[in-house]
Amino acid sequence: MDVMSGPYVIRGSVSLPEAELIWRFSRSSGPGGQHVNTSDSQVELRFDLARTEALPEVWKTRALDRLASRLVGGVVSVRASEHRSQWRNRETAAVRLASLLAEATAPPPKPRRATKIPRGINERRLREKKQRAQTKKGRSGQDW
Repeated sequence: MDVMSGPYVIRGSVSLPEAELIWRFSRSSGPGGQHVNTSDSQVELRFDLARTEALPEVWKTRALDRLASRLVGGVVSVRASEHRSQWRNRETAAVRLASLLAEATAPPPKPRRATKIPRGINERRLREKKQRAQTKKGRSGQDW
């Protein structure tokens, strides 16, 4: 099982280019024991968003804009250390990066069109409001 289960699709036919992914492995943090956390199972995956040619220009601009707070020198980085096996952490990091880029490159939502409230709805609201006022007025002990 040494083969990665890529390519990791961002959206449509666009996927993460394996050649542009920078992998770094280190020891996971946390409580230890015999042989625990002695293997390099934490994975850091970096992707140079500013220099990539894999994304369409519009997507790239959108992603750079939306991920500006996460970028360091135009590079986006993702970490994974949930699993004990480095291979599963690699999978998790790649999937996480792909979904992050999918979210960042998504087109903006359509603007909401303001519509006029139908007259019937407004009349019903006012009628119910008057009825409620009458109910409350009837509760006061003025005629007792």
